[in-house]
Amino acid sequence: MQLAQKIRIFPTPVQQQVLWDLAEKCRLIYNFALKERQDHWERMKLLPETERTFLSYTDQQNHLPATKAKCPEYKWVYSKVLQMALRKLDADYKSFFTLAKVDPAARPPRFKGKQYFTTPCYNQSGFKVAGNIIAFSHKHPSKIPLQFDLLVTPREHVKQVEIFCDQRGRWFVALTCEVTAPPYADNGEYQAIDLGITNLVSAVNTKGKFIQISNRRVDLYWKGKLAEVQSKRDHCKKYSRKWKRYHNKYCRMRRKCASQLKDFQHKISKKVVTNTKANTIIIGDLSAKKMAASEKGDSKADRTLHHSVQNTGSLGRFAEFVSYKAEKVGKRVVRIGEAFTTQVCARCGKKVKRKLSERTIRCDCGHELDRDLNAAINLLVKFLLSHVTSALSHESAVNAESFLQAWGGFAATYNNATTASGCGDSQEAPAFMQG
Repeated sequence: MQLAQKIRIFPTPVQQQVLWDLAEKCRLIYNFALKERQDHWERMKLLPETERTFLSYTDQQNHLPATKAKCPEYKWVYSKVLQMALRKLDADYKSFFTLAKVDPAARPPRFKGKQYFTTPCYNQSGFKVAGNIIAFSHKHPSKIPLQFDLLVTPREHVKQVEIFCDQRGRWFVALTCEVTAPPYADNGEYQAIDLGITNLVSAVNTKGKFIQISNRRVDLYWKGKLAEVQSKRDHCKKYSRKWKRYHNKYCRMRRKCASQLKDFQHKISKKVVTNTKANTIIIGDLSAKKMAASEKGDSKADRTLHHSVQNTGSLGRFAEFVSYKAEKVGKRVVRIGEAFTTQVCARCGKKVKRKLSERTIRCDCGHELDRDLNAAINLLVKFLLSHVTSALSHESAVNAESFLQAWGGFAATYNNATTASGCGDSQEAPAFMQG
């Protein structure tokens, strides 16, 4: 697996100017290649589909020598860095085409502005790491060496290095390192996690143990303060001295809020992975973007939900934190659809459509449980029915069998639920559930 390591560097003013010059060439290559693709598409869309051709990364990479011959200043940049700028454009287009299939509002790549630092990427070569010193290759006319001291000893097997500058003018290098992860071994213990806004984690394992971790809503603390500063800024003449003072203060507060949210998610994701004996963690495959999609006629409660989803740190980001931390210690994260996990009673399987305000499940069978924990149970049952008996290809553990016997309500509606939600083909329940 690959892990990124972010380390701050302190370039001198002349080194900063060299970095900006190199980044400017990367920006121009990116923008020229983007314009070339746009013009090519304008010509091709007038032709029948069978006669259309498309520009690829290879086509544009083959034009780099001619570009350098015509504009010698592009030779300042290490050749692999210019290639990576074109690869970045190609990856942006691939992401756009993939997203456009499910989201009509997806936007194609846009031009990069010169006011922002374009990140140079050194992939596999063009850099040298020796102890706590890193050096980069270039052919800038100033011949200023780009060599920096690192505050932290980098990991071994560095595959890629990126140099970037944040909005506060601080410089960093991001080192992508190859790390050998322990092999995954299924130990027959599983834990399901339902992600939410009020409770970030609602988890249950096959031994029937529950845990809930409430979400630290630091965004609510900053919400009023940000609105106050933003109001004062908007009452000033734009780009005036007073406007800039309030704008800088507003940006600092936004960064502080985002950092606190990210720090909290890092700590909780590590706690989730290390404090469970289960080697398999099940997480609902949710889309925070769809959850926060605003539609005409939404109620005030819906708009509040949209705000909460966008301002508590992406739930998808938290799932990624759990995934890579689990892989790092030899565990696995499996994502499955959440269809009907909240509506179905985990005890008897009765399906009732409930409002979001109903935080406790109360069923006619006497079952009473927190809504998120009920969903976590159904996620685990759904996984045991569909994955343990087929994908993992081994017999269920004793605790998994007893868990299904105790919480078999979802099994009664599982086939209909998966068919209606498009999660896959219907599958029969295991033998011990049929008796």
